[in-house]
Parts: sequence; structure tokens; C-alpha cells
Amino acid sequence: MSTLTTWRELPGPRAWPLIGNALQLKPSRIHLDIEALARKYGPAFKLRFGPERVLVITDNALIHAAMRERPDGYMRPMRMADIISDMKMPLGLFTAEGDRWRAQRRMVMAAFSPTHVRAFLPRLIQVAQRLEGRWLKAVATQQVIDLQGDLMRYTVDAISGLAFGQDTNTLERDEDVIQQHLDRIFPMLAKRLTALVPYWRVLKLPSDRAFDRSLAHVSSAIQGFIAQARHGLAQAPERRTSPHNLLEAMIVAADQADSSVTDEDIAGNVFIMLLAGEDTTANSLEWLLYLLHKHPHTLVTLTKEIRSRAPDLSTVTMEALNELPYLDACINEAMRLKPVVPFTIQQALRDTQLGPFVVDKGTLVWCATRVDATSEAHFKDAPSFAPSRWLAEDAAQGKRASLPFGSGPRICPGRYLSLVEMKLMMVMLLNRFDALSVSTPDNRDAQENMGFTMMPVGLELVLQKRAGVPAQ
Repeated sequence: MSTLTTWRELPGPRAWPLIGNALQLKPSRIHLDIEALARKYGPAFKLRFGPERVLVITDNALIHAAMRERPDGYMRPMRMADIISDMKMPLGLFTAEGDRWRAQRRMVMAAFSPTHVRAFLPRLIQVAQRLEGRWLKAVATQQVIDLQGDLMRYTVDAISGLAFGQDTNTLERDEDVIQQHLDRIFPMLAKRLTALVPYWRVLKLPSDRAFDRSLAHVSSAIQGFIAQARHGLAQAPERRTSPHNLLEAMIVAADQADSSVTDEDIAGNVFIMLLAGEDTTANSLEWLLYLLHKHPHTLVTLTKEIRSRAPDLSTVTMEALNELPYLDACINEAMRLKPVVPFTIQQALRDTQLGPFVVDKGTLVWCATRVDATSEAHFKDAPSFAPSRWLAEDAAQGKRASLPFGSGPRICPGRYLSLVEMKLMMVMLLNRFDALSVSTPDNRDAQENMGFTMMPVGLELVLQKRAGVPAQ
């Protein structure tokens, strides 16, 4: 029988007294620091954050095994739940555990099912057309486009329509829109999660006060969404038997006498869908456009496929979107190299074993998912952006090593919607425009910045209208 390895027996960098390894890792590049340590210490090593033990693993088989054990064997870090509670920011399914998670999960999965997304396709096309209109105006006035800002508007409008029945239309408005407030929330959450002490409880900096204002604005907007949904159900009671969106479904569930869904759960799920639905898809699209522009031959191949198979956004069907294999390959490859969630952290709920490792109750298991996804052991010429690898017969093997949406019971419920949003945006862009540049202001390589998700820093887009496209 093989001997099990305890946390104490693992290699790892020397920890400092009291604070452990916390100050040895820079929050904005913590994923890169962890990956560098993996190259030095191997596929499993230890860290300590203050009093908390951390087991870092990079082997995708072990990562899959850990993710399969959620939510009964592992939970999100208790520190995260404490900080979110401290911020008075309910996040619904994202932080729910056990039976509370199960009750909400069923409704969320139904809301983002392929059937529901397919039925909502005309509205998603309308959102993509609004982005087209915004970019046509930028071309007409020779404006450089803030890529992240516009893509986040696009994704907020898509998620709010599908999940909440709200036409937020941030793409056609430039005043104080909800997306601008959302952009302050995730970075502050990431900052506080990596803070050594909860300084904000005794001293609030200007950024903390700005966060409080944004949080209040978004919370007020969410209460407005809920009030409108309740009013709609009151006006059309028959919709209680067949809710039109996630928000209506959760309200109906919460109103049941024996329901385990609370009003806080409703607000929390609206919150997390806005936050996560905006951040993850928008940043994935940014990285995709950046990599395509750095590889012109790939962009040419993709443009030919889209212009021949899906030449008209206004009439595109889900069947047409599903028949764009090279676009699928480009998306998979961009998410392999630049996953916006390059690691996940979970905390053991009991003494357990993970492969050859002993995991004591309370230990944080840090799953560094990008390491295997960019390893020669799983992908030939792994550092290269080569979408054609996903068209090969053995591409299924790579899908186990690349985990952009997670794995196991807590796999991202919005993954299908995210892929449809990405495809629609690319169909619009490559049919209507030619990209002259996707770059940083100083023309250096885009840097990876780790907030709550991993994003490129400062990407700007310069477009020209494709010949024959009418002006707005």
C-alpha cells in the first residue's frame, strides 16, 4: 500500500512567521506567482496564508476529483463568505452551500438551459446589433474603442434580458448606467479577499466609499428588477405556472409555503448573474480578439468561415451558430491559454484524501487549472495559439485538461449562454468590420491582471467599416 503524503511533508516556499506566504504573492498577479511556484516545486506543494493551510494542486485528474466532491466534501472558502457577508453583498448560488445550493441550482440551470437560450436568441441578436451600432458610431467619429467597457455593456445587457426580463440597454446610454457600478464591485471584492487585515472595518479609503455608493446603486436597481417582476406576475398570474425567466422562477419558488428559497436568495442570484455574467464573458472575448489579432492567418481563416456560413447577424439561427467549427476551436483555444478563471479555491469540510494527499478539515485546496492546460504533456506545442488542435480527432482529451468553466456539480451554469454571446459578437464583428488593431496604448503585450477574474489590461480596439456596410 502506498504511503499518503501529509501537508507538512509537501515542498513549498518558506513561510514567514504569522503571515505565512501571503506577502510573497502579489494579488494582481497571484495566478502567475502560483504557476511559477508550480514550475519550481512540482504538481503539488504547500503554502500558508496566515493561519490557513493551502494545498496547491495542478494535476487535472486531481482537480476533477476535488470538484466532483463539491458541495458536500468541499465548500468555497469560509473567508470569502465572511467578507461577502461583511460587505452586505448577497451572492446567491455563488456562496450557497448544501441544500440551500441545491434548491437554487435547479432553477438557475433551467434558466440557462440550451432550450431557454435558444428561445431568447432574437433578443440576444438585438443586443449584438446595438453593439454594432455603437461601434459604427465610433468608426464614423474615428474613436478608439475601450474594448473592455463596451464588451461589459454587451454582456450586462444580454444577461439582464435573459435572466431578469430587463432591457437595461447600457449600449445605447452613456449616463450613470448599472455596468459602471458593477465594474467597481468585483475589483473591491478581490482586494478584500487578499487583504491581510479587514482595514475597512475601522478605516474606509476613498475607493471603499466609492464601492459603497456603487453597491447601494446596484442593490437599488436589483430591488427595482424584483418589484417589476412581482408586478408582472400579479398582472399575469398564469405565468406563475410557467415563469418567463430566472427572476420570475425564483419569486414563484420563494412564495411557496415550504420554500427554502428566500428573498435574500433572489437578490443574491440577480447580483451574481450580473457580476459574473458581465465579467467572465467580456474578458474571454477580449482575450479572443487579442489573440486573433496577433495571429492574422487565424483571423483570416475564421473570417472566411463566418462570412460564408453566417453572413447575416439579423437572420442567424442557433443551427448556424452550431455549424462554425473553427470559431468553436478559436474560442476553446483562447480559453485554454487565457482562462479568465485560471484557478479555483475550495475548503475541505472534513478530513479526507485527494489522490495520494491527506487533506485535513479546513485546508484550502488551490486548483491551479491552467498549468496542465498549457503543458506539453497534454498539448503539443502548448504555448502556441493553434485553434486547429481542437479540430483533431483526439481533441476530447484536451477538454479534460482545459477547464474554463470548472467541473463537477458546480460547473458554471451560464456556460452555454456565454458561448452563444461570444459567437454572436464574432458574427457581428467579422461581417460588419475589419479590425485595424487590438492593442494596448503603448503597443506592448497585454498584461494579465487578476481581479476577481483574469483580464487583459487596457486593450483598445480600432475598427474600420467593411465595404458595403451602411452608415448608422
